Amino acid sequence: MAEDLKARFEQAQKDVETLSSRPSNDDLLGLYAHFKQATAGDVEGKRPGMTDFKGRAKYDAWSKLKGTSADDAMEGYINKVNSLLDADS
Repeated sequence: MAEDLKARFEQAQKDVETLSSRPSNDDLLGLYAHFKQATAGDVEGKRPGMTDFKGRAKYDAWSKLKGTSADDAMEGYINKVNSLLDADS
């Protein structure tokens, strides 16, 4: 099953590139956070400074998934991509 999940995760990464419109910032942050949690594990390092709005938002989104397993994060990413694809068609 792990191989199937990895294959579906890789396919979702390709599928997200086919969207006809740019996802909302919240959707992009969700995708980023699930991708990072799946591929790198829990967030590390210091939270970016007050003037780095984009960096802080990305860090905060990722840190909300702390403790989530890589498999669960991959599932979350796949589900998010599928919902964006459904809304896009």
